[in-house]
Amino acid sequence: MGNEHTEYSGDIDVPVNAIQIINPQVVSKLPDGIIIKNIAAHGASFWTRTARLDAELDGEKKQYFLKTSFRDRGRGMMSGEFASMSLIYAAKPDLIPKLPDLHTFPAMLAELHRAGTSLDGRFGFAYTTYHGNTLIKHGWSNTWEGYFTRTTRELLRLEQEAQGLHQQLIELTGPFLEKVVPRLLRPLETGGRTIKPCLIHGDLWFGNASMDRDSELPIIFDAASFYAHNEYDLGVWRATWNKIGKPYITEYHRSFPVSPPEEDHDDRNALYATLIVEMKKLVDKFPGDYEAWEDARNSKA
Repeated sequence: MGNEHTEYSGDIDVPVNAIQIINPQVVSKLPDGIIIKNIAAHGASFWTRTARLDAELDGEKKQYFLKTSFRDRGRGMMSGEFASMSLIYAAKPDLIPKLPDLHTFPAMLAELHRAGTSLDGRFGFAYTTYHGNTLIKHGWSNTWEGYFTRTTRELLRLEQEAQGLHQQLIELTGPFLEKVVPRLLRPLETGGRTIKPCLIHGDLWFGNASMDRDSELPIIFDAASFYAHNEYDLGVWRATWNKIGKPYITEYHRSFPVSPPEEDHDDRNALYATLIVEMKKLVDKFPGDYEAWEDARNSKA
């Protein structure tokens, strides 16, 4: 396996016998002649149960990582993650867990973003994925602004549905989606500027990235991918709790330059972090919409 994790001790709704009894369908996907010696809880997961399979094949010891869930949510979660990781592997096979190296990890992520691009130039994803326990139906959009607005509106609705009415969030949602998002994202694709939809990980906090013990190269896992503006993957690196922090953003942009307008970079990063406190700062900072910004820019020309 080459990696060590701490077992999560919180409540998980997946039955524990999912990692106590090995499903024959799992064994059927392993090499012919494999002998399973042991199965034990392994890894940290909030929404699934994970285990390590100790096995033997032709006298050689083997280890496999097993992630289990159940019901329709589990099937959707696993299908989305499998599709995400398969595409990442196809684009950058040596990226697919100690914290990833500050220099090699951002550079390899930039390579993934360059290699994995949307075939038809649209933003979105053909598969349903999960962000934590939240189902995300991506669909497709011709512009990054269109995709981001549509999915963010739905995520904010789900947040209200799950957590109850939040007055500040209600007050911020309109200005945020109608003024801030167009102001910060539309300039990426207007005025002669363009961005390519890049294959991103989608949930790149420190718990989903590490270093392989054997190769000493960074690896990522538990993806919730879609085709997006490449800088979206860096939004979670803004969070103070994330051990993959702002120094990684700086290193990343040594390999993948900041998208123009460069002066909007930090505000776009705050936008992609999508925290209520950041929403309020952005709404206060950009009371005007995209058209007001464009008029002001043209008046200086």
